[in-house]
Amino acid sequence: MRNKKIKLVFGIFIIAAAAFFILHKIKTPGTNGELIKEIKPFRGAIESIISTTGLILPKNRLEIKPPVNGRVEEIYVKEGEKVKVGTVLAQMSSTERAVLLDAARGKGEGSVDYWKTVYKGIPLVSPIDGEVIVATTQPGQTVTTTDAVIVLSDRLIVRAQVDETDIGKINLGQDALIILDAYPDIKIKAKVDHIYYESKIVNNVTIYEVDLIPESMPSMLRSGMNTTVNFIEKSKDDALLVPSEALIKEKTQVYLLLKNVNSKEYLKQEVQIGMSDDKNVEIISGLSPDDSIIIRSKKYAIPTSITGSNPFMPWRSRRPTDKK
Repeated sequence: MRNKKIKLVFGIFIIAAAAFFILHKIKTPGTNGELIKEIKPFRGAIESIISTTGLILPKNRLEIKPPVNGRVEEIYVKEGEKVKVGTVLAQMSSTERAVLLDAARGKGEGSVDYWKTVYKGIPLVSPIDGEVIVATTQPGQTVTTTDAVIVLSDRLIVRAQVDETDIGKINLGQDALIILDAYPDIKIKAKVDHIYYESKIVNNVTIYEVDLIPESMPSMLRSGMNTTVNFIEKSKDDALLVPSEALIKEKTQVYLLLKNVNSKEYLKQEVQIGMSDDKNVEIISGLSPDDSIIIRSKKYAIPTSITGSNPFMPWRSRRPTDKK
């Protein structure tokens, strides 16, 4: 029994020692409880983007309404169907014709056919090439001249809302990337088609609407879908990059800490930065691809109870206010 306890304690000691060695191997502790990481700059693509929200809408939404009050007799199309100019979408009867046909049905099919021939129905015809986006009216349903029997769209677009502080950076033909909220893995390339001149107030913020034309139309696109729109302001394929966390900013100047091969002290090097994204920053001057960059960060300690301490907690220097 005693041997088992000794083996258990020895095993715990080995695990603790291995964990301590691995932690110190990955990151070297610096002064004042800092962690030191050494990296190299790298080359890659970077884009400066303006990100905002958007909504998928028909570019031209055309409602097909009847010329007179009456009843819908036939619907020849369904939602999602492509139609051409002159396609007959539906057939309807005026109120008078509907009454005559209903009366003729009591006399037999011959009477119905006679009145259908004598009193022609009213065809509803597509005036554009487009897609049926609404076709919910059912045969037999009565309609008025204010009711839309069929709704057509020539194509879907994305309408983005751009803050007034960024609208000056948006230009016609500018590239953008559309990300669907419902399908975040699908990214659609697009171009700016129109920039509206009149502003709107949304949540007490002045915005301008911008229309974008998608380069492709995936089958899952639906009118009313919410999107994220990333306008590509600038881009570069072979930029010298460093992580954003490596930068040290002092007033108007930006520095990097470089490893000094001739001394243990770090070299504070002023650099000029270019584009940035949410992770990396382009370095225009002041840095060589062969330089070693030092990143200093604070340690994270595992919380402990008031009465005890954690043996795996990283070491930190004692403050004057700490109890001895």
